[in-house]
Amino acid sequence: MSLLIKGGTVVNDDHEFVADVRVLGELIVEVGKDLKEDGVERVIDATGKYVIPGGIDTHTHMQLPFMGTKSIDDYNHGTRAAVAGGTTMLLDFVIPSKGASLLKAYDQWRSWADPNVNCDYSFHCAVTWWSEEVAKDMEILVKERGVNSFKIFMAYKGLFMLRDDEIYEVFCKCKELGALAQVHAENGDVIDIQQKKLLKMGITGPEGHVMCRPADVEGEATNRAIMIADQVNTPVYIVHVMSKEAADVLARNRAEGKVCFGEPIAAGLGTDGTNCWSHDWRHASAYVMGPPLRPDVTVKTHLMKALAAGSLACVGTDNCTFNADQKALGKDDFSKIPNGVNGIEDRMSVVWEKGVKSGILSRQQFVAVTSTTAAKIFNLYPKKGRIAVGSDADIVIWEDSKRTISKDTHHHAVDFNVFEGMDVHGVAHTTISRGKVVWENNTLKTTNGHGKYIPRPAFSPYCFSKIDVRDVERAPKKVKRDPYTGPVIQL
Repeated sequence: MSLLIKGGTVVNDDHEFVADVRVLGELIVEVGKDLKEDGVERVIDATGKYVIPGGIDTHTHMQLPFMGTKSIDDYNHGTRAAVAGGTTMLLDFVIPSKGASLLKAYDQWRSWADPNVNCDYSFHCAVTWWSEEVAKDMEILVKERGVNSFKIFMAYKGLFMLRDDEIYEVFCKCKELGALAQVHAENGDVIDIQQKKLLKMGITGPEGHVMCRPADVEGEATNRAIMIADQVNTPVYIVHVMSKEAADVLARNRAEGKVCFGEPIAAGLGTDGTNCWSHDWRHASAYVMGPPLRPDVTVKTHLMKALAAGSLACVGTDNCTFNADQKALGKDDFSKIPNGVNGIEDRMSVVWEKGVKSGILSRQQFVAVTSTTAAKIFNLYPKKGRIAVGSDADIVIWEDSKRTISKDTHHHAVDFNVFEGMDVHGVAHTTISRGKVVWENNTLKTTNGHGKYIPRPAFSPYCFSKIDVRDVERAPKKVKRDPYTGPVIQL
């Protein structure tokens, strides 16, 4: 298939200019002014619109087995929702249960995804326990399966949580393999105690979920994760940054030269945790996720400004959706409410509305935080995250146009939307995945299995380029001194 996108304003993370874009097969083959239409199968007029790299959602959980059920957005529904919102690649998580093989879990997740994805995807893998077997699995995943990022949990005690000494060992293995260490940063021990305390007091509703996981619990764990990574001297990526405290920890550590990255999510930028105090249990439970949405309504602006300042890197969603009857598993105990919210369809529009339309982000910064920086961090760039010759033809024609977000019109399988009723003024007019139009004029044109698994090489230069130098500069040095020859106390 050959396409010619005419007259749009091409926006990359570092430059914007009016140009035509020619696509042949799955690649961009020409970018320039007044390109000829000869032999082109289809011409798309993008006059007055922006031509941007397809979005990359760095954090999703499609059909995740979790808390006794499975997230309702499968790989078909999730990727349909993605392309409808301008996202053309997602980074999903393989999460084996404690004691299970990482390789077998990877194979299981691939069998779910490959026949159903409507856009490209890749996998992070969680390390939920530690042993030599896990270390060997990690090596095979990096060298033979194209996985270059591993996530550990500091929360979910007894389920996924690792001790600090285990975290240190995982980080060492990540450094050896050139894989990025990722962290769910909350103090799981404190949460466990606080949960029991609140339930004993009779606080069983969704508000209890927020109360037992205050912002300091996230801030402390974020600092601890960065400290451990810095001791190992390996890059670390903090997933779903949800508080001022965690964002400020990242800002301070980055200013000190530590190699750390932070990921806010669409929900944290577009809504807040006051909803968990709603008298409607269903409404309140829909907003339960971990770390929680904060009841401080100023957090979302703080996080957006942190993105603009560069102390936070790129925007994911933690898209992990559960219907009302699934959330109701915790109707009498907030600790049993399946954690998760939507976001993959509305991520780009929410960032545009709360970032660009508010004057906090430029259009180029918007492209950076929704696509390009993720491509650089996870070693996909410049195949992904850029409009340029040789890049994959994952392209979005973006327009300033109003849309009202609603569960009645979204493409998720879930029966609720945490952005319900929000007016946004930036939408994907046309989404192109691998050179194929998959969304146009509010209509999906997807094909199951169209998307491909994208292997990612180890040692992303964006993350690892200064690690070797830091190893040399920070190497412990022995002090040369004469032996001590004085008296020694007798014990």
